[in-house]
Formats: sequence, C-alpha cells, structure tokens
Amino acid sequence: MTYIRATECVAECVGNAQERHTQHQTGIRLTAMTTVSAAIPIVTSVAELGAPADAWICDIWGVLHNGVRAFESAVAACIEFRAGGGVILLLSNAPRPHGSVIAQMLEIGVPANAYDAVVTSGDLTRRLIADRRGVPLFHLGPARDRAIFDDLDVTFAAPGEASFVICSGYYNDDVESPADYADMLAEFKSNGALMVCANPDIMVERGDRLIYCAGALAQAYEAIGGHVIYAGKPHLPAYAMALETIARVKGRKVTEDHILAIGDGLHTDMLGAANAGLRSVFVSSTIHVKGELDHAALGELFPPGKPRPIAAMTVLAL
Repeated sequence: MTYIRATECVAECVGNAQERHTQHQTGIRLTAMTTVSAAIPIVTSVAELGAPADAWICDIWGVLHNGVRAFESAVAACIEFRAGGGVILLLSNAPRPHGSVIAQMLEIGVPANAYDAVVTSGDLTRRLIADRRGVPLFHLGPARDRAIFDDLDVTFAAPGEASFVICSGYYNDDVESPADYADMLAEFKSNGALMVCANPDIMVERGDRLIYCAGALAQAYEAIGGHVIYAGKPHLPAYAMALETIARVKGRKVTEDHILAIGDGLHTDMLGAANAGLRSVFVSSTIHVKGELDHAALGELFPPGKPRPIAAMTVLAL
C-alpha cells in the first residue's frame, strides 16, 4: 500500500483550485450541475452502473463505518475494486491529520487493504495554520483533535485575544449544540477573528444517534457576521488535493470522467462532486433519509436543477 503525505501537495492544490464545470459521462452527456429530471436509479451494486472508473473518491464516516462499526459490504467492495486495479482515495472531513483517521479506522474494523490513501480536512487545515505562523490562535474543539497542531509553530491565545480560530468541533459533542457556544462566538466576532472550519460537516451518525459537527458552529458564526474558511468538502481545494494524490498513487493523471465520488452527504459529498465535475453515487444514511430509500425520497433530496448523483444505494457494494 502507498501512503501519501497529503500535505505535500496542499499548497499547490489550494493555490490552483478553481471552480470547474467539467462534463462527465453517465450514458448521456451531463454537466456538474445537471438539470436532468429523470428518476435517479436505485442500485444494489456499483457494477450495475456500467460506468468505467479507474478511481473512487470515497467518504469514510457514513459509507465505510458509522463511528462504531465498519460496514462489511462497503469494506468488501473497496477491497474488490482495488484487487481489479482501481485506486481508492478516502476523502474525509475529519478535522485530524490522516494518520489519526487511519488509526481510528483500524480500531473500528476498516482494514488497511481497503484503500490506497487518505486525505482529510485536518491535512488542509494544517497548511492554513502553517501559513499563519505566530498569529494568536484559539482552538475550539476536543482534546482528541490536538494532533492537528503537532510540529507546527503555534501561538495559543484566549478566546478574547485570538485573531485566528481553528474550529474542529465541540468540547462534548454527545450533548452540545451550536447554541451552547453563542457567547464564545460573539466574543470571536467582537475581536474580528477569522475562523477556519476544520470539519465542514453539519451532522454525522454515531452509532444510532446524530451528533453536531464543526460545520454547524461555522454556520452559526457566519450567521452573526463572522468570516469562515472551510477546509474540506464541498470546497474545491479538497478535491484538487484528492486528484493530485490519486495521480501519485496511480502513477499518472486520472481524468475526472474515470473517477467516481461516493458519499452520504448532500452538501458535502454530492455538492463537492458536482463542483469538481465528478460523477457521484449517493449512499443513504439517516442524516437525510429517515425511512426507506425510494424515488419519492430521492426526488425531494435532488430536485431538478440541483446537483444529482448518477445513482443511489442503501449501502456501498460492488
């Protein structure tokens, strides 16, 4: 297995990423922002799509595991795809460097042979921190995310003295919501602090529960006039970094029409894939689909004129 240091290419990716509307193949010619109104097919296997792919850009939480256990069919699909010569790049909005995400996956039951490389929001955030060396910084998030600062020259400050805030989540996401941080966010705003959101997800599943992520805090900060930079999906620097990493693993550039993006997030995975000109497959989760996955539910989630996947699945399988 080839592990790629994601930070090696982040400077170039962030600097060069720009919005693209690349056309891609799904049997008909589509653009990233398709207006096709035909029903989105519900499939049980990626193989049913008949869509050639040399690489998958795959979400982790919600597709490969739920934070507690691995999804066996998804892991098996990834292993089989790699065995056939495909490259799997795991693209996660986790606010930690990819090394800690790899360790977490192993604990949950996602083996190392299920993927080729991992890129995280934490990797992107580290570059943004390094670019602001010496700026008074406050970390809003749990102690488990502190690895994001390892080996970086960081000047920590109190909330009222920081001009730069790294938001990776909540101190106790089991019970807290953005409302619990209203006073702190107001303090950041009064100081004119720039916030970097190290996890643009709004909510994720943890076992059978939904918990808030840093993206919800960032939205609350923007709502009171604060300025936020989002490090991760659906923003193009994350995909530029993913494409660069795939090219390094594969030994050549893989064009967008030979990449399939797989995820469960409407506003992260699906929107990000559309922005990057990639075909996508939606994997349903209780974040967006409360009952049975059917065409009525998909019609509400993906109305005409909005970014639409080429197919939907209840679980990833090949």
